[in-house]
Amino acid sequence: MSSATTPPDSDPSRRRQVHNMLKMYYGLNEEGKCTEQAESLDPCDINGPHFDPEIYLNKLRQECSLGELMDHESCMVKQIRSLDSDMQTLVYENYNKFISATDTIRKMKNDFKKMEDEMDCLSANMTAITEFSARISGTLQDQHTQITKLSGVHTLLRKLQFLFELPARLNKCLELQAYAQAVNAHRKARCVLQQYSHMPSFRGIQDDCHVIMEQLAQQLRQKFRDGGSSAKDLSECVELLLQLDEPAEELCDKFLSHAQSRLEADLQGLEAELKDSPVADTGAASTHKPSPGPNLVSPSKSSTSNPFLSPTAGTDILEFIDRGCNEFVSSLCLVIASYQELFINRPQDGELASKNIPEMANGKLHVFVDTLAARYFSLVERRIQEEKGVGDNSLLVRALDRFHRRLQAITKLLPGSAVPSQGTEIVVRAARERIKQYLLALQTFYHDSLTDVRQALAAPRLTVGGASTSGGGALAASKDAQPNLSELLTSLSNFILNQLKSVLASVHLFTAKDITFSNKPYFRGEFCSQGVREGLVVSFIKFICQSSRQYCESAGDRGGSTPPALLLLLSRLCLDYETSTISYILTLTDEQFLVQHHTPVTPVTALCAEAREAAQKLLNHYVKVQGLIISQMLRKSVETRDWVNTIEPRNVRAVMKRVVEDTTSIDVQVGLLYEEGVRKAHSSDSSKRTFSVYSSSRQQIRYAPSYTPSAPMDTNLLSNIHKLFSERIDIFSPVEFNKVSVLTGIIKISLKTFLECVRLRTFGRYGLQQIQVDCHYLQMYLWRFVSDENLVHFLLDEIVGSAAHRCLDPSPMEQSVIEVICERG
Repeated sequence: MSSATTPPDSDPSRRRQVHNMLKMYYGLNEEGKCTEQAESLDPCDINGPHFDPEIYLNKLRQECSLGELMDHESCMVKQIRSLDSDMQTLVYENYNKFISATDTIRKMKNDFKKMEDEMDCLSANMTAITEFSARISGTLQDQHTQITKLSGVHTLLRKLQFLFELPARLNKCLELQAYAQAVNAHRKARCVLQQYSHMPSFRGIQDDCHVIMEQLAQQLRQKFRDGGSSAKDLSECVELLLQLDEPAEELCDKFLSHAQSRLEADLQGLEAELKDSPVADTGAASTHKPSPGPNLVSPSKSSTSNPFLSPTAGTDILEFIDRGCNEFVSSLCLVIASYQELFINRPQDGELASKNIPEMANGKLHVFVDTLAARYFSLVERRIQEEKGVGDNSLLVRALDRFHRRLQAITKLLPGSAVPSQGTEIVVRAARERIKQYLLALQTFYHDSLTDVRQALAAPRLTVGGASTSGGGALAASKDAQPNLSELLTSLSNFILNQLKSVLASVHLFTAKDITFSNKPYFRGEFCSQGVREGLVVSFIKFICQSSRQYCESAGDRGGSTPPALLLLLSRLCLDYETSTISYILTLTDEQFLVQHHTPVTPVTALCAEAREAAQKLLNHYVKVQGLIISQMLRKSVETRDWVNTIEPRNVRAVMKRVVEDTTSIDVQVGLLYEEGVRKAHSSDSSKRTFSVYSSSRQQIRYAPSYTPSAPMDTNLLSNIHKLFSERIDIFSPVEFNKVSVLTGIIKISLKTFLECVRLRTFGRYGLQQIQVDCHYLQMYLWRFVSDENLVHFLLDEIVGSAAHRCLDPSPMEQSVIEVICERG
C-alpha cells in the first residue's frame, strides 16, 4: 500500500503533538479543564490575541536580513501547511462524532416537545383536583367537628370503664400471677386516681387497688426471698418491686443477705476441710537427699515413706483450690453478675433515674465482695501454709495459677475491686515462702550430707595394706586405710549441685510461660533477682561458707569433735566454689530466670572472696588441729619420761615412729585433695644430716677435752648471737593451698611444741643421747614433706641444742651409732 493512502492517525506521536497544540490553543490542561492563562499584550506575539501583522512585519524587516526573512517565510509556510493538515485530520477523525451529535440534538428537540405537552396536561389535572378537594372540605366541615367531639367522649368513656374495671382486672392478674400486667395497669391509673381521689367513686377504686397491690407486693417479696426462681424471674421481680416504690437499698440488702447465706455455706465447707486435715509436720526431713557415704551409694529411704509428698493426708492443695474456685468463686461471680444486672446495669427511667440507685448498689456490692473474699483468702493462705513438702512444686504452682486465673473474672465483672490484687499478693507471698522453705531444705540437706560424710570418715574401710612392724612397712601407710577423700568430695559436691539444680527447676515453675501470674512485674523482676538469686542461691552459698567457718570455732586443743579430714574436705569444697562452682551456679541462675539486675545484687567476686576466706580459715584450722594432735603425742612423751635416769638408748622411741606414720598419713590425705606445691631444691645428703649437741656456732668446743662451767655460758652467748642472724620462723603463718605448705605448717607446730617441751625438762647423759636418736630419726623422714628442708634442720638443731643446755652430763652419742640405731628402727 502506498504512503499516500496511509491514514493521518497512523503515527501516535503525530497525534499527541496535534492534541497538545489544540489544548494549548483552547487553553485546556491535562484533565480537559480550562486554565486561566495570562494574556500577552505584545503585538508581536503571533499566538497572542493582540497580534498586529504590520508591526510584526516592520519589526522583522528592521531586525532581520534578507536571508533570515526568506527563512522565516519558509518556516511560516510550513507551519501554515501543518495547521491545515492538522485541521483536515481533526475533521477526518471527528466526522462520525459530528454526525452522531447532530442526530442526538435533533432527537432531543423532539423529546422535549412531547415532554412539554405532558407537563401541560399534568398541570391542568392538578388544578382540577385542588378545586374538587376544596368543595369536599367545605361540605364536610360541620360533620368533622361533630365526629371529633364524639371521639373524645368515646375515649373518656373507655378510660372511665378501665378505671371501674381496674380492681377486677388486678384481682384476675393476681390469680394468674401476671404480676407485670397488674403493675403496668396500676401505673396507668395511679395518677388519675390520685388526681380525683377527692371524689367518692374514685376514692373507692383507689382504696381497692391499694389493697390488691399490697397483696401483690407481698407475693413479690416472698418470691424474692425464696430465691428459687430463675435469674429472669428474679430480675422481673426486682423491677416490679422498684416500680411499686419498694426501697432500692432494702432490696439490695435482702439480695446480698440471701446470697451471703449460700456463700457462707461454701466457706464453711472449705473450713471444715482444713480442720479435717492433720497438722503439718514442720520437721526438717522434707527433702530427699542422697547420702555421700563411704561407698558413695545413697541409701534407699523412699521405700517406706516419700518425703516429697505434702504432709496433709486429706485432699491435696490443687483439689482444695479447685473446690474453692468451683464453688465459692463461681458462686460469687454469679452473684456479682446477677446483682449488677438487677441494680446497676438496669436502665433507669422516670422516677428511678433520680434515685441514683447504681452508685448506692455498687458501693454495697464492693463491701460485700471484699468481706467474703477476705475470709476466703484467709482459708487459702492457711492451706498454703500447710504445704511443707518441697519435693514436687508443680502441684502448688498449678493450684496458685488456677486460683489467680479464676480471680481475674472478678476484675472483668467488678472493675476497681481490690480482690484480684489481694489474690496476687497471696501468690507472691506463697512464692516468697516457698523460696524460704527451699532454702531451709537445702540447708538441712547440706547438714545431713556433712553428717553422712562424718560417718564415712568415722567408719573407714577394712582393707589396710602393708601393716608390717618393720621400719619401712610401718611408714608406708595404705591409701585405703581411710575413705577416699577425693571421691567423698566429688560425691558431696555433685549431690549439693544436683540438689540445687533440682530446687531451681522447681522454683522455675513460678515463671513458666503458661502460668498466668508469671507476667506480673514481681515475677519478672524482684522474684528472679531478689527472691531466687539473692534469697535462695546467694543465701545458700553464704550459708555453706558460714557453716563451714563454724567448724573452725570449736574449743579444745584437738579441735573439738570435728574430724580433721572433714576440715580438709570442706576447705577444698570452698576453694572449688571460689574457683568455678559459684560462677557456674550464678550464671545458670541468671540464664534460667533471665535475671535483670535492676536492684543491687551480690557480685560474684564478693561471694568468691567469701568462699576463699572460708577455705583459707578451714585449711589453717586443719593445720592447727593436726599439728596439735601430733604435738599432744610429743608433749606427753616428753613429760611422762624420766630423762635423768633413763637407760642408754638402743632404738628409736615408738612415739617418733608414730609421728612419722601420722605425718605420712596426713601427706597422703592432703595429696588426695590438693596439688603438690613447690619445694626448694634438696641437698643430696638430706637424709644423712647429722646433729651435734650444739648448733653450728658451738661446734668449736664440741670435742673439748674438758667441760668447764664457763663453757656453757659462752656457748649460750654464741647461740643467742647466732639466733639474731637466723631467719625468723612464723609457726602459725597462713598456709597456701597445696600439700607442701600444709605439711610444712603441721611439722612446724609439732617440732616447735617438741622444742618447748624439751626446754622445760632436765636431761641426763642417756636422755640427751635419746633426744639425738629421736631427732635424727625425724630428720630422716620429715625433710621430704616440707618446702624447705633447712626449716626442719634448724628446729631439730634447736631441740638437740636445748636438750644439751638442760643436760647434767652433755656427752653426745657417736654419729655412727645413731645411724645404726635409726636404720634398725
